[in-house]
Amino acid sequence: MKSKNDYREALLDKMGVSVEQGAVTIDSVKTAYLSAGSGDSVICLHGAGAGAVTWYPAINAISKSFHVLAPDIVGYGESDKPNAPYDRPYFSKWLNGFITELKISKAHIVGLSQGGAIALQFAIDYPEKVNKLVLVDSAGLGAKVSFWPFVGMVWMNSFPSSMANRFNSPYILHKPENRDPNHSFYSVAVIKHSGGKNAFKQGRGSAVSKIPEESLQQIKNETLIIWGKDDKLFSLEHGERAAKIIPNARFHLIQDAGHLPLMDQPEIFNKILVDFLDNK
Repeated sequence: MKSKNDYREALLDKMGVSVEQGAVTIDSVKTAYLSAGSGDSVICLHGAGAGAVTWYPAINAISKSFHVLAPDIVGYGESDKPNAPYDRPYFSKWLNGFITELKISKAHIVGLSQGGAIALQFAIDYPEKVNKLVLVDSAGLGAKVSFWPFVGMVWMNSFPSSMANRFNSPYILHKPENRDPNHSFYSVAVIKHSGGKNAFKQGRGSAVSKIPEESLQQIKNETLIIWGKDDKLFSLEHGERAAKIIPNARFHLIQDAGHLPLMDQPEIFNKILVDFLDNK
């Protein structure tokens, strides 16, 4: 029977690029991370769930032009899962500690789903440390999870299983088969592991709660908002609205994609992302 590490290794192999695995400890909390490529730093923040390996469809493409770093956000993946508030201020402080420990003074920040909410909070708290900002089907913009996806989230995070994962998949992907099965298996294994339920139970959704408009208006960084047209978790209207509120933001819709456009349409997603980051 395959282990959590087997699923993770399979996803690392799928990236098709040499990936360094590292870890740093800040305030006694270990953060594991993946690193590839060279150049300006790009920090990729995954959503609630598996961890850094969620970026398996994109790391290769980004690493051709940049030094990409994908941390397992505290509470997820191979990082520590302490008892903590798991709200945006907590995650923002964690991210600041992570990049400070790695001696990164400024980086492009790319956030997916809950990772987008963390990226937004970090840009508000530490604007001088953010170059460009990319939000992918981002939380924190006011979207409310509808009934059945909410049931699926509670099920997955309370009683993780392959059945819960199969129930959830149609709500996060345009076509569930577009996701590597190892990512599904790893997601379940992470939540089953010691402390794997802490972020969901102790955070109680606070990390994805709506960010006030006046806070979004403070963000002056050049911003790209990417959204899957068929996102059943967070409606695209919230991304379109945010693009009008954040001063230097633009909106890009990806057809035939759900909440995880990097998995539904990897080639299109990667081109949009890298072109935006690469444009001086």
